[in-house]
Amino acid sequence: MLSIHQLQIRYGETLAVQNFNLQVDTGEVMALVGPTGCGKSSVLRSVAGLCKPDAGQIVIEGLCTSGRQFIPPEKRRTGLVFQDFALFPHLNVEQNIGFRVKAPDAVETWISALGLELHRQAMPETLSGGQKQRVALARSLAHRPKLLLLDEPLSNLDAALKMELREQIRDAVKQAGVTAVWVTHDQEEAMTVGDRIAVMREGHLEQTDTPERCYEAPASRFVAGFFGEGRFIAAQPKGDLASTVLGECRVIHNRAAGQKMDAGESFDILLRPHDVDMISEDPGNATIISHRFEGETRRYGLRLDGGERIDARLNHEQRFKTGARIRARIAARHPLVAFPLRLRS
Repeated sequence: MLSIHQLQIRYGETLAVQNFNLQVDTGEVMALVGPTGCGKSSVLRSVAGLCKPDAGQIVIEGLCTSGRQFIPPEKRRTGLVFQDFALFPHLNVEQNIGFRVKAPDAVETWISALGLELHRQAMPETLSGGQKQRVALARSLAHRPKLLLLDEPLSNLDAALKMELREQIRDAVKQAGVTAVWVTHDQEEAMTVGDRIAVMREGHLEQTDTPERCYEAPASRFVAGFFGEGRFIAAQPKGDLASTVLGECRVIHNRAAGQKMDAGESFDILLRPHDVDMISEDPGNATIISHRFEGETRRYGLRLDGGERIDARLNHEQRFKTGARIRARIAARHPLVAFPLRLRS
């Protein structure tokens, strides 16, 4: 439905996006995620027609646009939802949603679907942030776009409201059967809303995959660190297993970008806090250097005797004191992802 080929975007001498390729299928919600300044909003603006790319092509349901053959935004059949809501302050909720909408029934459909019946006569300044975002979404969907573009739609909302609204927005998009690209810098949000995730770094794509694969089989050290907490420890091959200071484990060797592991080569494995268990033992193999209560769990920072820093997340009933000596061990039953040592930089 949406194809982006070799997209390149410059701002003066700064190359913001380079060699960017992405395919979004019909009806799919693609989460485009990355740290601030990585170029994700620039990609979205180019798809929307709000800026011209310096090179490459954007194809929306067969309609091809590029820097040389530019198609204006109003002819792309895209809907936009911004982080600042962009509502008309002089129009009430119903009028905002129905602005330039050709099918009045679509207005009623989305007022009902997004729970705005009691607010149809309200003015924007009287609405909460969540209500404003629902109005902005309803306005976009009422125009029946082929492609919906959401630029950090939840960034101005508090944490509790974000969790509720991201599910409601995703459900509404799926109900409408609209293809969507959802830009965010929030990893948890991306994993919750996206059928697939496109991970950006410094203007290019690092990985495009399902949320599960991005978390469990990251294509690079950057993706590994970006999705969830994780640290690397050294490992050596031992038959079909890997041997570490925390014990043995099964591994999956990272194969992104044609990487190869040489036979017998040492490597790093990605270790997440829930992969680690620990017991009180002196002398043990580690010292607890930090502790944080998280409600249902407790997170411990550990310094291994070899100097490495790792983390462990345990049930809240398992209590250890900072400074205590413990024995840390790998508790994961699933294979851990291995990366070549030569790719540490």
